[in-house]
Amino acid sequence: MLFQIRLTHEDLVQAQTEFLRTIGELDVEKREVKRLTEATSTGAVAKIKLIERQYEEEKLQALLRAQQEALRLHGLSDRQVQQIATDRRLLRELQIVVPFPDKHTDGELKLTGQAVRRIGFQQAGFQPPPEPQPENAPLVLTELNAHKGQAVAAGETLCVLSDMRRLYIEGQAFEQDMSLLEHAANMEWPISAIQPSNGKEPVVIENLKVAYLGNCVNAETRALKFYVELPNSIVRSTQSEDGQRFISWKFKPGQRMQLRIPVEEWLERIVLPVDAVAKEGAEYFVFMQNGDHFDRKTVHVEYRDQFNVVVANDGSLFEGDVVAFTGAHQMQMALKNKSGGAVDPHAGHNH
Repeated sequence: MLFQIRLTHEDLVQAQTEFLRTIGELDVEKREVKRLTEATSTGAVAKIKLIERQYEEEKLQALLRAQQEALRLHGLSDRQVQQIATDRRLLRELQIVVPFPDKHTDGELKLTGQAVRRIGFQQAGFQPPPEPQPENAPLVLTELNAHKGQAVAAGETLCVLSDMRRLYIEGQAFEQDMSLLEHAANMEWPISAIQPSNGKEPVVIENLKVAYLGNCVNAETRALKFYVELPNSIVRSTQSEDGQRFISWKFKPGQRMQLRIPVEEWLERIVLPVDAVAKEGAEYFVFMQNGDHFDRKTVHVEYRDQFNVVVANDGSLFEGDVVAFTGAHQMQMALKNKSGGAVDPHAGHNH
């Protein structure tokens, strides 16, 4: 249960009172119509009196329907309105329980005494490895605006619940890159997100998809917003002594990431890790295994970023060749030192 609310609003109390009064008057009218129907059949009462009472019954039924709609406008569900009519008592309290993430029903507002389910609270911390994401993962209470004993008005926000099973990364693209972004989205090319890490290798999240492209460009920044789906998972789940559950998700709103979006597809190329290629001047080298040692091989690099290098398939390397995936720069420096061309220790420094 999230909240237990005592209904004291004058308009709502008055609407319930009038609803109950109309139900009582309708019951009386129905009994009178029944009595007149029996009397009319024996000729003891004129039929005009029966017709008049039937008209009054129809008026009360119309009034009752209008009052039911008024109660719904006050926020009561059909089940709660029916409960008032059945018990013939004013609704005094409501229990507000956690809604289901994928659908919202009238059962989110329940009468006192109904069953409820627990909610998880957000907790700082990160504990790998992540556990599999359950289908019925709890909502997270991210903002609490109401407290015990506080008077709240109709329509006021009591709290904010977040379904963090699937987040969205909000990206910004330059205006001139819109066509490239749209092409990548239409081709459904996989997108990578780079999550910075404190002094460590950044975490790369692969195989993401563009969910939505914005329809307007910011007038000041001239940037177009777009959104990428980011599946989330629980990395920590604990329970206190009183049975309260605390959970922490792997990705959290507000985190910054860098998106890598493919804009062009190159076929029949060789892709190597960036540490597998060494550079000296304008030339690039890889170290290919030859027996018990490695030979330096010149290659033509067509593209390079912080993770990968695209090498032209021009015959310098063939499928099945074994090259060193890491340490190419160190091997290049060792080879240079061995040949007597040691690097100037003051190179790149000003004294």
